[in-house]
Amino acid sequence: MERRGMDAALLLLFLGHLTAALEVPLDLQQGLPQPPTLTHQSPKDYIIDPRENIIIHCEAKGKPHPSFSWTRNGTHFDIDQDPNVNMRPHSGTMVVDISREKVEHYEGVYQCTARNKHGTAVSNNIVVRQSRSPLWSKERIKPIVVQEGVSLVLPCRPPAGLPPPIIFWMDNNFQRLPQSSRVSQSLNGDLYFSNVLREDSRNDYICYARFPHTQTIQQKQPITVKVLNQDPVDERRPTFLTPSGPSSSKMVLRGQVLEMECIAEGLPTPEISWTKISGDLPAKRTAFLHYQKTLRIVNVSESDAGDYRCTARNRHGFVHHTIHVTVKAAPYWISGAPKNLVLAPGENGVLTCRASGTPKPSITWAMNGIPIENSPKDFSRKVEDDTVIFTDVQVGSSAVYQCNVSNDYGYLLSNAFVNVLSEPPRVLTPAHKVYQVIRNHQALIDCTSFGSPIPKITWFKDSRASTLDGDPYILHDNGTLEIHVAQMHNSGKYTCVARNTLGISENHVYLEVKEPTRILKQPEYKIVQRGRSVVFECKVKHDPSLIPTMTWLKDDGELPDDERLIVDSDSLTITDVTENDAGVYTCIMNTTLDHDSASAELTVVEATPTPAVLYEQPDPPTDLELTDQKKRSVQITWTPGDEHNSPIQKFLIQYEDSLHHRGHWHNLTEVPGTKTTAHLKLSPYAQYTFRVMALNAVGYSRPSFPSRVYKTEPAAPDENPTGVQGFGTEHNNLVISWKPLSGLQSNGPGLHYRVMWRQKFLDSEWTSVTVANNSKFVVSGTPTFVPYELKVQAVNDYGAGPEPVIAHGYSGEDLPVAAPENVQAMILNSTLAEVHWDPVPAKLIRGHLKGYKVYYWRERSLHKHNPHHVEKQILTFSGNHTRGMLPGLHAFSLYSFNVRVYNGKGEGPASPTQKFETPEGVPSAPSSLVITNSNLDSLTLEWNPPHDRNGRLTGYTLKYQPVNNSNELGPVEELALPANETSVTLLNLKYSTRYKFYLNAKTVRGAGPAISQEAVTIMDEAVASRQVDIATQGWFIGLMCAIALLILILLIICFIQRNKGGKYPVKEKEDAHTDPEFQPMKEEDCTFGEYSDNEDHKPLKGSRTPSNGTVKRDDSDDSLVDYGEGGDGQFNEDGSFIGQYSGKSASRDTAEGHESSEAPSPINAMNSLNSFV
Repeated sequence: MERRGMDAALLLLFLGHLTAALEVPLDLQQGLPQPPTLTHQSPKDYIIDPRENIIIHCEAKGKPHPSFSWTRNGTHFDIDQDPNVNMRPHSGTMVVDISREKVEHYEGVYQCTARNKHGTAVSNNIVVRQSRSPLWSKERIKPIVVQEGVSLVLPCRPPAGLPPPIIFWMDNNFQRLPQSSRVSQSLNGDLYFSNVLREDSRNDYICYARFPHTQTIQQKQPITVKVLNQDPVDERRPTFLTPSGPSSSKMVLRGQVLEMECIAEGLPTPEISWTKISGDLPAKRTAFLHYQKTLRIVNVSESDAGDYRCTARNRHGFVHHTIHVTVKAAPYWISGAPKNLVLAPGENGVLTCRASGTPKPSITWAMNGIPIENSPKDFSRKVEDDTVIFTDVQVGSSAVYQCNVSNDYGYLLSNAFVNVLSEPPRVLTPAHKVYQVIRNHQALIDCTSFGSPIPKITWFKDSRASTLDGDPYILHDNGTLEIHVAQMHNSGKYTCVARNTLGISENHVYLEVKEPTRILKQPEYKIVQRGRSVVFECKVKHDPSLIPTMTWLKDDGELPDDERLIVDSDSLTITDVTENDAGVYTCIMNTTLDHDSASAELTVVEATPTPAVLYEQPDPPTDLELTDQKKRSVQITWTPGDEHNSPIQKFLIQYEDSLHHRGHWHNLTEVPGTKTTAHLKLSPYAQYTFRVMALNAVGYSRPSFPSRVYKTEPAAPDENPTGVQGFGTEHNNLVISWKPLSGLQSNGPGLHYRVMWRQKFLDSEWTSVTVANNSKFVVSGTPTFVPYELKVQAVNDYGAGPEPVIAHGYSGEDLPVAAPENVQAMILNSTLAEVHWDPVPAKLIRGHLKGYKVYYWRERSLHKHNPHHVEKQILTFSGNHTRGMLPGLHAFSLYSFNVRVYNGKGEGPASPTQKFETPEGVPSAPSSLVITNSNLDSLTLEWNPPHDRNGRLTGYTLKYQPVNNSNELGPVEELALPANETSVTLLNLKYSTRYKFYLNAKTVRGAGPAISQEAVTIMDEAVASRQVDIATQGWFIGLMCAIALLILILLIICFIQRNKGGKYPVKEKEDAHTDPEFQPMKEEDCTFGEYSDNEDHKPLKGSRTPSNGTVKRDDSDDSLVDYGEGGDGQFNEDGSFIGQYSGKSASRDTAEGHESSEAPSPINAMNSLNSFV
């Protein structure tokens, strides 16, 4: 004992000094050596559908990629020797084709092995069994006759299936039998009656078993129960029907569902209650089912063990039953499965396989699939029960270790590798990354690294004078540098250095500390009258390097979309305020790093009523006078007109120049409404006439009468033409253009222009010409695309204008002479590629660079079934781009492309044509979907493959669901179909039911869009045959004869009355006509409506009639009992028949009447079954 205690203490001490296991980043795992790791495998207990191929999954990763092998029933399974079995490429998944061999041949225990040169991983033992849904054994059940008030048990005893079936009881109308505290179904499927009543008499107690894996339904022969009321039964205290005796026991596994039931008989019906004798029931995991008769506890734990008591009670007494529950446990992980271990040479590590169970499980270790005691000796490895300890590991010690934990109730098998790596350090954080934080906030600067041994991280700032250690810096274990409260002086360049014994790596990042965003002037509480305007101010200070965004909210929601709400950079204005504008307004200033907000409330009150005032436009000004006359100015005065209760806001002075623009008035200037004089600046060489208009809140007045004409003297131009530019229309010319001066700007007669130009950068003399009556001049013989300096000066008979400013332009462009180089394509996904190229030198473009054009076209699809396509497309990228995206590509296609530069003249030569292939994508929808051969319970779907396959089709997915009369969708069924199929026949559908079908195709990239179609299965003729032809019924013939006799009597009475009327004297007739209340009976008054004997042949309302108008009869109206005799009838999950059936004589139904156990129409029956199954 002392020795063992010492060993345990030493082990704990050793574990405390172990090196931390290395974490390998995901983006590095692909490039580093790695033993195999299983990523997917089939479940341990694998139940397969005998109608489909067997697929046993085994996927693994590793570097190099692992190879795979299988064992079956403990011996090597040579897949190459079995023509029905193959493995998927680059995978261990095994596919068994069952079309040529029975499924039973491949049942057994399978295990997959994945190995590479660094180790071997093994899968669980996968027990493959086919699902089974056996038929009910043939039997004849005698009717059960019982006295009212006694108890009764109707046995179900379904056939054993794999997995076990789901049991339910229904009648022959496929209606669920009602259950209650008196009548209920037990866990084993039997139907219990605590006491029977007369209403329990019926001949169609039918037990159904639904086998979920094959989606089939079996039915037991109907049971007839007849309840007599001859000798009344006395009331009695409860006794238990199940379980029997005063106590019983039950075992359940940890994590499973515990179900206990107590069903009692008695009169009146007993009530059931439950308690736990040894504690309380777990409230959150407990449920009471089947009218308190079943206690269910989910996710069972060891604490649920103990004694449970059920009590049945009625007014005559009670009875107890105690159930002793024991909880066992299959092995389960305590701290998770063993984790992979990555170590550097010379490091230590440990693999832990810590699990528990009841009874206590045993633990065994294996290395690379071989028991560890039979593996090569390794002195760096030591096994201590559930722990493997590694010390001073070396390169070449990599392996995969298997831990197997097992007891009587199951096992756990886990693979964990030990990978010994020797790698120099690498810093994975992007270089020159910029971190931005707000002052007084936390700053975290990353230095993610990898290396083996684990690198040590040190940080430096700016000049690297000393390491960053201690306040205010905190260095985390993962290399992150933290500054708890960042200040402005913390901004700068930071260097992270990662070191281990194999090398050193460093990275530079930058920290920028920004000023916080603050609202300096917050919006204030406002009270405003309805109809007025209100302004909320929100002035903000923020770091100048951050881009702010102002957002306004009303009552914490978006502002109403109303043009009355005007948002400016620092304010919100609401005009014409209404009651709905009242509320809380919040301004939020956001930057990329922080935000600030402030709120204020707006209260709207009613406006104070004021007397009605008439507002009109002002009268026009009068008495215009021109004073203080000078060469280029004059003073004008006037007298305002009547304001009409609205103050004048301003005056507008207009002029007419009768010399250059007679009949056109132009705005000259405006002055405030408080002034009645204005100083007007004028141009030379004009003949001015002035007028004045007044403006108030209503509008402008009419113009005043014009002033007298005022003439100004000519002078040299005051300005030169604007808009001077130079460009070429040919490769060897230069067009100089400008915007000419107006007549008023000419300042005198004889206006012309002096045009000057010279090449830029050559310091040559200006060349000039004189141009009149034109606004452009063409210089010929210029070199191609050369920069020029330009000047245009205005001149008239009185002199030249001021010295013109220099404008710049270029002579004509020519086509580029070079193509982009280093053109290449990068495939981003199946429909998107990125094209890169080097820019063309400016001197070879020979013009203004407008951009680049990418010509690309689809040569053909990579799929053999798709036709060739050559559709050239062009994408233009304006500006100096060196790459561009090609969107909207076809997946799984070969493309060609080239790139050209273009300028204002046109395109240059094309680059050499390159090619690229797009990967597979999802296919388009199938090009057609047609429903044919619609029968009673089946139909055929035919389709054509997608027009755009976008890859190699791997199959189709068909989903379908019934649609009822209210367009509600039923449960969805799904079928996986092979790629080479273009039709499928669906059997066992519901009769006369509308179905909706969805079909889509799949490639390795996934499923494409679906095409949908609807169809209706036809109605069973047996249903039509049950519609009674009432035209042949005696009661109907008698009714029709009675109606005909009554009509005949009425016609005779009418005829007699008419003849009597013909004998009246003329006077009597005249007297009769004077009485408005009396009118002779017209002939049509005796008409009681047309009658056709065709009515005899019309069916009753609601009956179904064939298209030829007759009701067809046949011999198919028979009961489920008749054709379910041998247990051959099967149903699928939606209630439709799987097996065939044949009918018997309909005369038997007539004789039996309502006591018959006939099966109703499959249409109604299946609709009933749908709601339960």
